[in-house]
Amino acid sequence: MSVTIKSSREIENMRVSNHLLQQVFCEVEKMIKPGISTYDIDREAEKKIRSLGGVPNFLNYSGYPASVCASVNEEVVHGIPNRSKILKDGDIISIDMGLIYNGYHSDCARTYAVGTISPEAQKLIDVTRQSFFEGMKFAKAGNYLHQISKAIGNYAESFGYGVIRDLCGHGIGTHMHEDPMIPNFAQKTNGIRLQAGMTLAIEPMIAAGTWEVDWMDDGWTVVTADGSLAAHYENTILITEGEPEILTLRDDEVRI
Repeated sequence: MSVTIKSSREIENMRVSNHLLQQVFCEVEKMIKPGISTYDIDREAEKKIRSLGGVPNFLNYSGYPASVCASVNEEVVHGIPNRSKILKDGDIISIDMGLIYNGYHSDCARTYAVGTISPEAQKLIDVTRQSFFEGMKFAKAGNYLHQISKAIGNYAESFGYGVIRDLCGHGIGTHMHEDPMIPNFAQKTNGIRLQAGMTLAIEPMIAAGTWEVDWMDDGWTVVTADGSLAAHYENTILITEGEPEILTLRDDEVRI
């Protein structure tokens, strides 16, 4: 395993890339409402990314056909935007996207309510988000990677939720996916020791039911095996000697 430690110049490039991605999410959030298609979301997101001088890093990645992953209800991740996928009141949708700026990648995901959703759906979204911040309590130099994994998984599982095991977070930098792989549940090993300058994409993927998943025939869309709702929350972070710097967290997004 080769985990890169970013220089001050690289870190600044990462900050800019992720700051631009925050702006794209601001535009996307305004679009989430009943009656809009996931295709429309993808088109507007790509337009915004390019207007900021970025390049969509999901588009054509291993053949992925869009700039955004738009996953609705039981879709965990990698939902392909489609003109016929129209959001309706009560849905939840996970938007996962990133961009490249000056050779450096950003990556972020949020799950949104569409119109008025059930209390159960809102709780899943909230717990998934908070599980990320539970992991952040251990995301500092000198700690071990799998302390983050354990904290995320233990928190989500304490609510009876399923923590997806087939997918995980990852390092990020000049490539969208770098070492290390970052599970969201307790491991038998400590994992690597965290060092200042590491940049990581931490992304809890949590289901209301089972942790088991299936892949759809399109080869991309991952769904819960039992059809239960799923939520996704991801930020790109920088490991420091103290508290982690969350590069994709906007100033108006309050930690719980």
